[in-house]
Amino acid sequence: MTVYLVGAGPGDPELITVKGARLLAQAEVLVHDRLVSPELCDLVPDTCERVNAAKRPRHHAMPQDEINALLIERGLKGQRVVRLKGGDPFVFARGGEEASALKAAGVRFEIVPGITSAIAAPAYAGIPVTLRNRSLSIQIVTGHEDPNGDRTVDWDAIAKVDGTIVVLMGAGRAADIAKRLQKAGRPANTPAAFVHWGTYSHQITWRGRLDQLGVDPIPSPSVLVIGDVASIDLEWFASIQESELEQPTTDPGH
Repeated sequence: MTVYLVGAGPGDPELITVKGARLLAQAEVLVHDRLVSPELCDLVPDTCERVNAAKRPRHHAMPQDEINALLIERGLKGQRVVRLKGGDPFVFARGGEEASALKAAGVRFEIVPGITSAIAAPAYAGIPVTLRNRSLSIQIVTGHEDPNGDRTVDWDAIAKVDGTIVVLMGAGRAADIAKRLQKAGRPANTPAAFVHWGTYSHQITWRGRLDQLGVDPIPSPSVLVIGDVASIDLEWFASIQESELEQPTTDPGH
């Protein structure tokens, strides 16, 4: 049997791929992350074993090594395993590590891409991450770097590219990131935004300037958007939410 590394998308359960939903309906084992919509987890059969890998900031319910070992164990047993990961499995989701562990153990696996929040959260906030004549590139950067690790983000190099910067997992370091980008040459008045709980009904969007980003604490999870397009407000999602709330209820007796 196969271990499927499936991208759940950014939050809205309707944004999962058709293939992802089909695999969930056939799963014998589900291993899911914290930010995955509960509605997606409910797509599995009643007989499916559910394992919550629930990683949270500064607390891992299940360390990555244990997740890898679990996927290998269930895969070697011949079970149909769905590893459901928020966003896309290969965009800051450690899907590459899990796939490498499965390959080394001789376990068959498949990657099912998902919609990353780096694109979807700004879109639901009415921010196009690229736009002709305003932003011809996008850089997707992690804000969760280990200063003592072998690889860190070169913010000087990031700042020098004239385009949109999208930071994932950067809410807690937003002020520091903003200062480093300004020090590297990005103007203080560069438009900036963050989208909290992007694509969910309780989504919140903030817009301002780079020198204001992170002055007040930014709630997690949030996607940071920095660049000219962050000032654009092609609002549509909030209007849909409001119209749904305003719709009259139907009296079943009439």
